[in-house]
Amino acid sequence: MGSNGMPREPWPYCTVTDTGGGFGMGAIGGSIFHFLKGAHHSPRGERLRGATEAVRMNAPRIGGSFAVWCALFSTFDCSMVRLRQKEDLWNSVIAGAASAGLLQMRRGFGPTLRAASGGAVFLALIEGSSIALNHHLELAQNFPTVKETSSSDESSPSSWFGGFFGGGEKKDKGKKDKLGVDNVLESFDTPSPLVPTFDYK
Repeated sequence: MGSNGMPREPWPYCTVTDTGGGFGMGAIGGSIFHFLKGAHHSPRGERLRGATEAVRMNAPRIGGSFAVWCALFSTFDCSMVRLRQKEDLWNSVIAGAASAGLLQMRRGFGPTLRAASGGAVFLALIEGSSIALNHHLELAQNFPTVKETSSSDESSPSSWFGGFFGGGEKKDKGKKDKLGVDNVLESFDTPSPLVPTFDYK
């Protein structure tokens, strides 16, 4: 089970799946962004050509960057699960810090530390919001439904306005009819009195 409650695939399949998903997400998002940016910066009459050229040049690069980041994150996350023998928030936080720090390692110690801190905070926010959302959904599913009662019907807007337009009289009439039916039914249930006979013995 993953930290968000979803079942996890075994290790190298989860890394391959995450890498492909990261590439697709980066390529689609980068295509939309650079299409709009290329169309905006292109001269009039060449907007479509400039937008498609910007997508062709930038979308694969962004997709590749996302794929590398997701591959590193998935590898570190699975490694932390293997080492700690548990799946919780800290695995994702450590994996995010390690992935971001590793990608900035060639720039020196300072950028590596800042990138690792940013990756840890970013993953902590994502995992925390996911846990809070799942908890909220579980509470919503387990919350008991409130049944309608006679008191709620009396306090409803229709019954409140009904007092001004004769709704109360209908309600009283309904009570009277019900009372009359009950009295008739009870009269059939009571034993009949003895009828005297005038037969001679």
